[in-house]
Amino acid sequence: MKLTTITHVSVDGVMQGLGGSDEDRRGGFERGGWALPLFYGEATEFLNQVFQRADAFLFGRWTYEVFAGSWGAIAEMRALPIGVALNEKPKYVASTTLTEPQWADTTVLSGDLAAAVRELKAKPAGELQVHGSGSLVRWLFDNARPGGIAVHPAGGNDPGLPAHRPPAVRNGHARPEHVT
Repeated sequence: MKLTTITHVSVDGVMQGLGGSDEDRRGGFERGGWALPLFYGEATEFLNQVFQRADAFLFGRWTYEVFAGSWGAIAEMRALPIGVALNEKPKYVASTTLTEPQWADTTVLSGDLAAAVRELKAKPAGELQVHGSGSLVRWLFDNARPGGIAVHPAGGNDPGLPAHRPPAVRNGHARPEHVT
């Protein structure tokens, strides 16, 4: 499978709490839900297509719990195209502390994460999508080196960026998504 990352970032570099107003208040963050007003019309259709093309999803613990509590639990959200994709396809979560995931079709990757990701990538064709902005994405980029894990930006490879590093995002709001 091809491993891709999907990260939502505002023009001013905010990556935290894009979904709900109370999604992530850590550090005094008060702009939760900033992305919702932006997703209508063509933006919604594009995002629906992104989720639909996934064959499986890989999450850090934080994103997994947010998605499980919304896309996996709220009937209205489960019925939307993104919810359908998330609920019909396999989900993998990198965590050393999650032992009994409640969201159906979830596998916890708690051992050698690099080996687990290589094993997923070795599966025939398809796309393994990573959603979120935290430490899992940074870990994947840090481990994307010769002989390591190949990571492909969802929009394709940007020839202006080194293959092993994501674009720098500087803001006081991004929060590490700990792989715990």
